[in-house]
Amino acid sequence: MEFNHISVLLDETIQSLDIKENGIYVDCTAGGGGHSSAILRALGDGRLIAFDQDPDAIEVLNERLGADRRVTIVRSNFENLRQVLSELGIDKVDGILADLGVSSHQLDTAERGFSVHNDAPLDMRMSQSGTSAADLVNTLGERELARIITSYGEEKFARSIARNIVKERSVEPITTTLRLAEIIKYSIPAAARRSGGHPARKTFQALRIAVNGELDKLSDTLDDMFDLLKAGGRLSIITFHSLEDRMVKKRFSQFCEGCTCPKEFPVCVCGKTPRGELPFKFVTASEEELERNPRSRSATLRTIEKLHD
Repeated sequence: MEFNHISVLLDETIQSLDIKENGIYVDCTAGGGGHSSAILRALGDGRLIAFDQDPDAIEVLNERLGADRRVTIVRSNFENLRQVLSELGIDKVDGILADLGVSSHQLDTAERGFSVHNDAPLDMRMSQSGTSAADLVNTLGERELARIITSYGEEKFARSIARNIVKERSVEPITTTLRLAEIIKYSIPAAARRSGGHPARKTFQALRIAVNGELDKLSDTLDDMFDLLKAGGRLSIITFHSLEDRMVKKRFSQFCEGCTCPKEFPVCVCGKTPRGELPFKFVTASEEELERNPRSRSATLRTIEKLHD
């Protein structure tokens, strides 16, 4: 199977993990294996656990990495990280990576229904199972649709979009990407449509996040990711929109928080010490990478190192 995907911030991500030759590493979103392959090149006799929930990705990972004895390939969402590692007899790891972007393969495979540019079934399921975007668009009430589009897409015209979705589906179910994109387009004032990229981009993002439970799963799993690190281990996360990035930034800040006693206290009585530290603030794509891969424009890499158990 062809699974073309350009790994973003590849060199920066591998450097951020500070890979030990005999370490144990987890790629939570292995996709086409770009980051995983780079981790393996830096490993000696260490071990890599490669997760992905997309069956297309699992097929390609088995083709590309399955013969490497150091690799264990797992079809699962990373929300099951703690359970899977326990089943593999792994208590702690030296590094964890999560690239939270939609893969080029998913975007460019029209029938997956992620893209606003191709006419396809309105799907958007990364795991290819469960509730689809069409299910949400055709069953949710107007208020809930508006909430999702506002919360997950930060779309200021969410109410108008939700209202027109409900109106149009009463005539005929909305089952394709381009029909939904056209409804969104005429729901947004002409002046607003002339800036900020495709007018349906934010709503499609919101529906994708809702279909895949992306923010909930990330929030629920960030603590596990950090807890599963050995002392000195690193967690690196690549985000692609502000909602994810704010969540990661805030949680990393909490892990780095030390004494919370009032400043007027002469000595610390809370006993809190930082559990982690940031090797750097954040990294974004270089001009050279942007030329090679424009989709890296919104990528932000953040890394935290665990100080102690």
